[in-house]
Amino acid sequence: MSATSDIRRTPRGLETRSRIVDSAARLFHVRGVSATTLDEVRLASGTSKSQLYNHFKDKRALIHAVIDVQSKFVLAREEQHLQGVRTLSGLRRWRDALIQANSLQDGSYGCALGAMSIELSDNDEQARQALNASVDAWRDMLVRTLTRLRALGVLTEDADPQRLGTGLLAALQGGYVLAQNAHRSEPMGVALDMALDHIACFARA
Repeated sequence: MSATSDIRRTPRGLETRSRIVDSAARLFHVRGVSATTLDEVRLASGTSKSQLYNHFKDKRALIHAVIDVQSKFVLAREEQHLQGVRTLSGLRRWRDALIQANSLQDGSYGCALGAMSIELSDNDEQARQALNASVDAWRDMLVRTLTRLRALGVLTEDADPQRLGTGLLAALQGGYVLAQNAHRSEPMGVALDMALDHIACFARA
């Protein structure tokens, strides 16, 4: 076993690694991946250069670790909000939670996964594949939610969960970008409302 593996497997090594990844995730989200240096990650995490390189051979390895952590966080959050949705009102509450969280930072910074997708997908194939898998999983959650609503009789049989779920996620991601540019969450709310209004067209009378 390598020295790096030994360090990663000890409780102290795992804590250090987690601190580095969490610090990098915050910096990547606020400043962007390209604009963040490893020295800035090191300072933010309170680690030495040797500690950082013991866990990550280069910046790309750290980026991939951040994608993994951010993906798990976002998908767990979305699963928590969506798994109990049984009505269109429940879907609106999901929308409200996203807007509230976005408004706390004045619409800034956008979606952690979406921002990394824009920045990395054309120059890091491993990152693109990982981010695409996470976005697919997010869309699948929305599709499952809409499928459940159709099965419960909330939506009519001609509602297409695949199309509606894809459109809803597109509205969400586009809304994040609009909110980021405007530094306010209202445009994101409008984008989501239009998508939800379209879904409501399939509501069973």
